Amino acid sequence: MEPVAITSQKHDPAWKHCQMFKSGDRIQLKCIYCSKLFRGGGIHRIKEHLAGQKGNASTCLRVPPDVRALMQQSLDGVVVKKRNRQKLDEEITNITPPPDGEVDSLGGIQSDVNNALELTGVPLETSSRLLVNREGIMSVRSMDRRKRGRGKSSSSSHGAHGVCNSGALVSRKVNSYVHEAIGRFLFDIGAPPEALNSDYLQPMIDAIASGGQGVEPPTYHDLRSWILKNSVEEARNNIDKHRATWGRTGCSILVDQWNTELDNVMLSFLVYCPEGTVFLESMDASAIINSSDALYDLLRRVVEYVGVGDVVQVITSCEEQFIVAGRRLTDTFPTLYWIPCAARCLDLILEDFCSIEWIHAVIEQARSITKFVYNNNVVLNMVRRSTFGNDIVEPGVTRFGTNFTTLKRLAELKHCLQVMVTSQEWMECPYSKEPGGLEMSDLISDRDQSFWSSCTLVVRLTGPLLRVLRMVGCEKRPAMGFIYAGMYRAKEAIKKELVKREEYMVYWNIIDQRWEQHWNFPLHTAGFYLNPKIFYSIEGDIHNSIQSGMYDCIERLVPDIKVQDKIMKEIISYKNAAGDFRRKMAIRARDTLLPAEWWSTYGGGCPNLARLAIRVLSQTCGSIGYRQSQIPFEKAHSIRNCLERQRLRDLVFVQYNLRLRQMVDKNIGEDCMDPISFASISIVEDWVTGKDVCSEDLESSSWMALDSPSASTMLLGPSNDDAEDLGSGFYDGEIFSRGKDGENEIVEDNVENH
Repeated sequence: MEPVAITSQKHDPAWKHCQMFKSGDRIQLKCIYCSKLFRGGGIHRIKEHLAGQKGNASTCLRVPPDVRALMQQSLDGVVVKKRNRQKLDEEITNITPPPDGEVDSLGGIQSDVNNALELTGVPLETSSRLLVNREGIMSVRSMDRRKRGRGKSSSSSHGAHGVCNSGALVSRKVNSYVHEAIGRFLFDIGAPPEALNSDYLQPMIDAIASGGQGVEPPTYHDLRSWILKNSVEEARNNIDKHRATWGRTGCSILVDQWNTELDNVMLSFLVYCPEGTVFLESMDASAIINSSDALYDLLRRVVEYVGVGDVVQVITSCEEQFIVAGRRLTDTFPTLYWIPCAARCLDLILEDFCSIEWIHAVIEQARSITKFVYNNNVVLNMVRRSTFGNDIVEPGVTRFGTNFTTLKRLAELKHCLQVMVTSQEWMECPYSKEPGGLEMSDLISDRDQSFWSSCTLVVRLTGPLLRVLRMVGCEKRPAMGFIYAGMYRAKEAIKKELVKREEYMVYWNIIDQRWEQHWNFPLHTAGFYLNPKIFYSIEGDIHNSIQSGMYDCIERLVPDIKVQDKIMKEIISYKNAAGDFRRKMAIRARDTLLPAEWWSTYGGGCPNLARLAIRVLSQTCGSIGYRQSQIPFEKAHSIRNCLERQRLRDLVFVQYNLRLRQMVDKNIGEDCMDPISFASISIVEDWVTGKDVCSEDLESSSWMALDSPSASTMLLGPSNDDAEDLGSGFYDGEIFSRGKDGENEIVEDNVENH
């Protein structure tokens, strides 16, 4: 049924800027500026929509400035009235919980409750049902059932209303009391605020609450003994569940390397499969990190522990000693591959891009803006209001990736920032007269358009590389079927943007120099070949390098020559989209199913090829993103007492696996991360800190006056699936040959001209 327009008889100023419709029994409101239809929420939601205030509604981007200001003024009036009412209620019900140990003497507290309830119209006989437990948390006993069944007089109704209001106020006070207690505990043990993001916090609170009064915490010995032992067993059982799938999907061994604060070299060994990543063990490799022989022995033992037949690839860093060890490993185990970490290689490519003079200049200009903003609460609050809660620094997967994600964020918020620096509020702000403020105004205003045009060009050149980096670090979608196509798109975007060969080859050469090893690894090309969404979108013949990589994978991953021959016959059916591959369901599913799931669903007619495809397409391409802070790796290997050392290793084993499990259960980065928090400082340090950024006046700024960061991205649009953005059509032979064909053509032209 179409909505029927009806006329509003309301007096709120927001009614003049919306239309009211009736659809059946429901009233719907429609913004007259952007035509957005609201099916609930009332006029307050429309008012938030027009004012651009974060809350329950998206922002109207077409509302006139004077209307937006009027709506904000109206909302502010409502807030002031609400605060005055809350202040009065809090003064009435300002009851302090009893100190620890005063659980038997309730006289003082009960007296305060009675006095407060008398002021709110609650009879004293009702207040006698208020109890205070050992923790000082108040609750209301249920009314007598006989009284609830009888008709209520006006006075009893008034009393019940008072109990409800008081109950809500008491609930807020209880929450504050609980939150402060949790905070004191975390502060005492030195836990970071990010501990509250743990998936295991709410289950712990629920478990404590379900135990009622008298729940006692575990003892120090309990935690170090049977609780840790049970947690270790749980983690091992989880690994066994993953191990059961390795035979079907194959798995990747990830070797993560990093330096500790004491400059020791640590190695962690993890195993990846589509079910998730599990941690096996860590070790202090400071004494052997430069020995390819020792590294080879170490990798060999890990492969044998996991199972040679289940391992598809071993991923390490790309240092020379790992290259040598990796080659020896593939000689020993001819059914697996050694591959350097793709995420690390991509980060090196971005680092080289940062070294290009004009890109470095743009980054430094942008940093001058962010450093000034993030070191003063007044300016930062103003920026966050102007961008509707969006931060102008966006932490990336890596430190060099952050340089380009932040440039992209700045470009997206360009208009909001330009409106801010031309506003009356900014003009009257004393910090706009600071040297940093003046420089910031000049850059954002960009009268000669050089900053924003350069910023936009950098974003276009690096955006596809960032997309590949995110794909490599994604836990929910194995990257093997997309990485080759992602790198193709990255080079294609650079070529289309710069057009002239001598210009785009500068960036292609950087990519090829760092990515040379990956171009030659058959697993990446086989993933490209076996991804049906990509394979069936290729125009013309498959490039020879792609087919060659596919054949290499068949020979290495399938040692049985009879099965190899069967796979080669089944490839013909795949090429021709024969059998179940030609079903309309299978064609539609190319875009909706993960590649490995597509083969599992529609590959029954080609069982040998499907088995190989699932093993290839179920793999990741990098190990960055798995390292976790606050885990005592170094202590677990440095302590001298062998019993305590084993206990600490078990603790590391449990902690790491618990955190890896969370990576599967939720999207990484979905929690709002404050760019100036200590947890993100290693990634964004170059954008929020620096010498001589703060004047004496700025240093006096109070962090308590800083507005909380928002997770809002209402101006930036929805975040798309990086794999879905790869598109179709792969026909540029120069990209497949990595520019070498073009070089030969130039040489031939020069010969002919001379």
